[in-house]
Amino acid sequence: MKKSLEIRSVRKSFGSNEVLKGISFRIEPGEIVSLLGANGAGKSTLIKILSGAYTDFDGEILINGEPVKFNSPLQARFVGIETVHQKISEGTIAGLTVAENLLFDRIALGEISKFVSPRKMLRAAKPILSELDLDWDDSILAQDVFNLGIADQQLLLLARALSHNPSLLILDEPTSALSNTEVARLFRIIQKLRSNGVAILYVSHRLGEIDELADRLVTLRDGVIQSIQDKPFNWDTALHDMLGVSTTSGSSRIEEKHGSEVVLRINNVQVLAAGKELSLEVRSGEVTGVIGLLGAGKSELARTIFGVDKVKSGSIQFHGENFKPKSPIDAIRRGVFMISEDRARDGILENWSIANTTSLPFLRNISSKKVLNFGAEGDLAKSMIERLKVVAQSHKSTVDSLSGGNQQKVMIGRWLMQESKLLLLDEPFRGVDIGARREIASQIHELVKAGNAAVIFSSDIDEILESADRVVVMVDGDLKFDSYLSKTSRDEIIKKMSEVA
Repeated sequence: MKKSLEIRSVRKSFGSNEVLKGISFRIEPGEIVSLLGANGAGKSTLIKILSGAYTDFDGEILINGEPVKFNSPLQARFVGIETVHQKISEGTIAGLTVAENLLFDRIALGEISKFVSPRKMLRAAKPILSELDLDWDDSILAQDVFNLGIADQQLLLLARALSHNPSLLILDEPTSALSNTEVARLFRIIQKLRSNGVAILYVSHRLGEIDELADRLVTLRDGVIQSIQDKPFNWDTALHDMLGVSTTSGSSRIEEKHGSEVVLRINNVQVLAAGKELSLEVRSGEVTGVIGLLGAGKSELARTIFGVDKVKSGSIQFHGENFKPKSPIDAIRRGVFMISEDRARDGILENWSIANTTSLPFLRNISSKKVLNFGAEGDLAKSMIERLKVVAQSHKSTVDSLSGGNQQKVMIGRWLMQESKLLLLDEPFRGVDIGARREIASQIHELVKAGNAAVIFSSDIDEILESADRVVVMVDGDLKFDSYLSKTSRDEIIKKMSEVA
């Protein structure tokens, strides 16, 4: 059944902090409305209200003109609202298999017994994957969902949501971990859903995606709708409304720098089991961008440098000395820091404050005789919040209570607050708005000005073009191209990314 969604004067506060201040807009059947806002604008709060996760709010939600009230996400699902959250941890259940996660709603409702045989569970799960043309074999379906990569977890949540035939679909940064091929597949599905009368709320920081998909654009800032535009969108206006300052949607390139001293030298190192041996030099005073499609080996290379994965072949030199860290702790002590692509898995601890999280890798620096200096810890977190413009009530707020973008700022900020010699950033701009992305890129360039080095690993060409001085293309574990950005072009980079190793 085709259904419209109306949000009428919705307000939500957490204590004295009013996050939503009277939100009103409407989504018609077969319409895609995009919600744009900076990190901390209130998008995640609104999504949780619509999905039934937050039940205590003022205002009304209307389905086909009739007021509805959800006491749980299950009730929202009963009226046809499906939500794919940006925070994958909110949709997956560690300890259950991939198949059990795909079938979780049916298990919870008693439609499938939790004691059903593994073979029947696998058989029931496979049709759910068909909508996304996923051909996962039994070995994938039978493993713990925690073992899936972040991109596959994202696809799992999409497949499960689509299996319920939603009338209203909410997608929160759905492409943040997907490859270009997977994004194209998702867009085809979205267009099909629209043609079938499904109303879609599409939340993204990627302006190109919004421009391609959306019929209307709702821009949110500080819990207030600043503007609602019909297509074609005025992006300069939208960005002004989102950030509160004038900016442009075009590239904001920082002046290109060429480094001199080789900080890191990688010699004939193999990072993928079936990949070739690669060699790479990273120089001080410049930002190196390593770009490749998902599965190219970027994260594996970063983890090898950081000491998470062991060097299988070849050697690594750091400042002219052999570098073979026994662990990430060893790497950190030698001045090599890494920001992981999966903040939920590798960086965020449940109920830990911003202060605790910021200081965790560097407790030795703010401790005396193994006693933590809480005052120093608080000051460090406050400085980080100000420097990265983290939207939070205080440094005592828990990181898992923040929006996805502000969580990412904390993950990046804690490493920027300490002196590094080499900073590795794996997909650092995931879920971060365009204003924050440019601020973070500026911080990284300030870091290398002091003679340090930074490597950004990304699958997004716009991020590399805007934040790096030099680009290295990685394909199937091999380095296929190495050039300063001033000596190449967007088309040439894309062509190299698409080549077969």
